[in-house]
Amino acid sequence: MKLYCLSGHPTLPCNVLKFKSTTIMLDCGLDMTSTLNFLPLPLVQSPRLSNLPGWSLKDGNAFLDKELKECSGHVFVDSVPEFCLPETELIDLSTVDVILISNYHCMMALPYITEHTGFTGTVYATEPTVQIGRLLMEELVNFIERVPKAQSASLWKNKDIQRLLPSPLKDAVEVSTWRTCYTMQEVNSALSKIQLVGYSQKIELFGAVQVTPLSSGYALGSSNWIIQSHYEKVSYVSGSSLLTTHPQLTVRNGGNVLVPCYPSGVIYDLLECLYQYIDSAGLSSVPLYFISPVANSSLEFSQIFAEWLCHNKQSKVYLPEPPFPHAELIQTNKLKHYPSIHGDFSNDFRQPCVVFTGHPSLRFGDVVHFMELWGKSSLNTVIFTEPDFSYLEALAPYQPLAMKCIYCPIDTRLNFIQVSKLLKEVQPLHVVCPEQYTQPPPAQSHRMDLMIDCQPPAMSYRRAEVLALPFKRRYEKIEIMPELADSLVPMEIKPGISLATVSAVLHTKDNKHLLQPPPRPAQPTSGKKRKRVSDEVPDCKVLKPLLSGSIPVEQFVQTLEKHGFSDIKVEDTAKGHIVLLQEAETLIQIEEDSTHIICDNDEMLRVRLRDLVLKFLQKF
Repeated sequence: MKLYCLSGHPTLPCNVLKFKSTTIMLDCGLDMTSTLNFLPLPLVQSPRLSNLPGWSLKDGNAFLDKELKECSGHVFVDSVPEFCLPETELIDLSTVDVILISNYHCMMALPYITEHTGFTGTVYATEPTVQIGRLLMEELVNFIERVPKAQSASLWKNKDIQRLLPSPLKDAVEVSTWRTCYTMQEVNSALSKIQLVGYSQKIELFGAVQVTPLSSGYALGSSNWIIQSHYEKVSYVSGSSLLTTHPQLTVRNGGNVLVPCYPSGVIYDLLECLYQYIDSAGLSSVPLYFISPVANSSLEFSQIFAEWLCHNKQSKVYLPEPPFPHAELIQTNKLKHYPSIHGDFSNDFRQPCVVFTGHPSLRFGDVVHFMELWGKSSLNTVIFTEPDFSYLEALAPYQPLAMKCIYCPIDTRLNFIQVSKLLKEVQPLHVVCPEQYTQPPPAQSHRMDLMIDCQPPAMSYRRAEVLALPFKRRYEKIEIMPELADSLVPMEIKPGISLATVSAVLHTKDNKHLLQPPPRPAQPTSGKKRKRVSDEVPDCKVLKPLLSGSIPVEQFVQTLEKHGFSDIKVEDTAKGHIVLLQEAETLIQIEEDSTHIICDNDEMLRVRLRDLVLKFLQKF
């Protein structure tokens, strides 16, 4: 069994598992932190961003000034943002049989995999994962395509040039493989390859293994996967949560509040918490705006997937009440949603307000406009809730910034204490995890509690690494046809243990093995008609009977004496006994699993002694 690690991001994984005769991709997350190296894409022309000075090398060479711009001591790439794709050279991705998706955040690289690698397999995911994943992809494509950028930058990617650049560009990984965003045509084609599954649904893969999705509690429709054969089991634990309600967020009065977020997921809980706060604080006059190309679809989907929600929210559906309170906010005009800042929003917009919009990277989407609009006032606040982006790096191209910044990451995934406790309860034979989880964070090297603690120690992997997992196959399941089973005659060799010999033909198809009765000898046919290869049947030789049992030496010697043998001597050896018939110049070597009769050119004597030995053994 081998594991191929195609992503270096621990929470946006992409791994390939070779298990028995199947090749399974586990998630295909897209690392978007690469976009932090690019300038924002403003919806409205920004004189500040348009007039940034070009960056030059220390020797004054300015050949990169069209591609790289300097802003507040940082250097950014001035082109369409690009994404860090999973590795495509480590393994031939056209050989991947299936892709298992655990949640909608971990499928964002799917179009790159299904449309550009020769992949012809099947993708499995739950319905909410697919529908919300479609919304995230549609929003991403919309954000990028509605702000076209004429120029593209590639000179800085040259390895010799990259070494001369300042950090973090100098340290960026695999920049030659970074790609611009896919198109909606590619998104639709990728999603058409997905087969919907439900929790606990068992899916057979070529008869070799069975995969089953189980609720992980992390997001709507999110799954952990069980991958098993008859005698082996692998549990793939992706983003998981034990929480039923997420942390509350406090929004203070004074100016406008900007919350960069994805159009699905934590935003539902933020709206719920904010609704409770506004209701109790008497701030019902403060409007909430949700701006996204997919805002309307997202809010609708959150209400119709009731069977995928926690029990508390499921019960509201049958009252009937909407699972999430934002439906009531929309009805009372306290929450308004718009596809973009243009159109109706321009007419309805009033301040102070709270705006939820994307993208959390602050590099594209409507959030860029609000950062430019509100960044110069200390009355305004931006609240970061997504843990996957460094808020300091996200804010870098907007410096100097007067607005207040609050970093309040809401990460509902299992923490290290919960994981360590879970592993102690489950006690798996082996644990495999990203390298980042086996050592404390570099900035907190003393925090030994921020790493996975288990016995035996976890095996770690990093991007572009292949692990040979210590997983040995011991058994294989074989079925036997009823008519063949009826012909067996078991014989008891020990109390409670019976054996029977089997002469059969082993038929293997789709990794399933079946013992069939041996074919009957073919009847001679007249004429000289030539046989087809498919008509030929394997020859079944008549097998010698199998022997079992042990030879009690004392009784065997007595039997020899009764049959006229004398001058018998017995010697003990490390493996058994040697019986010497000195008068007949013959040696009988008795061991646990074999018996040898050694005599000089006296076949009649050998056969006679063999028959005496066989009296103590059972035949099958």
